Amino acid sequence: MLGSAIPSSRFLINRVLDSLDWPRIRSMIEYGPGVGTFTREILRRLRPDAELIVIELNLDFVRFLKDSLPDSRLRILHGSAVDVRNLLLPLQSRQADCILSGIPYTVLPRETRQRILLDTRQLLSREGLFVVYQYTRAVLPDLRKTFPSVDLDFEPFNILPARLFRCRKQPPYFSAPAH
Repeated sequence: MLGSAIPSSRFLINRVLDSLDWPRIRSMIEYGPGVGTFTREILRRLRPDAELIVIELNLDFVRFLKDSLPDSRLRILHGSAVDVRNLLLPLQSRQADCILSGIPYTVLPRETRQRILLDTRQLLSREGLFVVYQYTRAVLPDLRKTFPSVDLDFEPFNILPARLFRCRKQPPYFSAPAH
């Protein structure tokens, strides 16, 4: 049920969240928030008019998040990331500017992993960013198959050291130099 028995370090949280363009994010989704280690810091940085939707499979964690994080920008959904599109239908929310995931993809069946990644790509806005943190590189081939742009990063000051993958549904725009 958990990607790691040890909570993410402040170094990993900052490595992941410092790279985001917070003024631009109006809609964000977090898969598998657990006890809200990232969620708390996301809410601290998130614009006042933005929304954060978290999808958590463990009902005990859902209750804990609802009790401990009263914030009008936060929507806590009980369910699996594999059902993300169905879970979001009643909310009529806009496409996500950022989706964050720490769910352990390596333990998921291949079909489940591929469905989550394909649905995630569809849910992202045109300039949206999918950020994945894992403890191995095993998910990288699936990410590269689904997203045309995948940047890699690493945070050594975490137990276990973490791999970060920043994925875009289209390569970042680079303007050609003027001649």
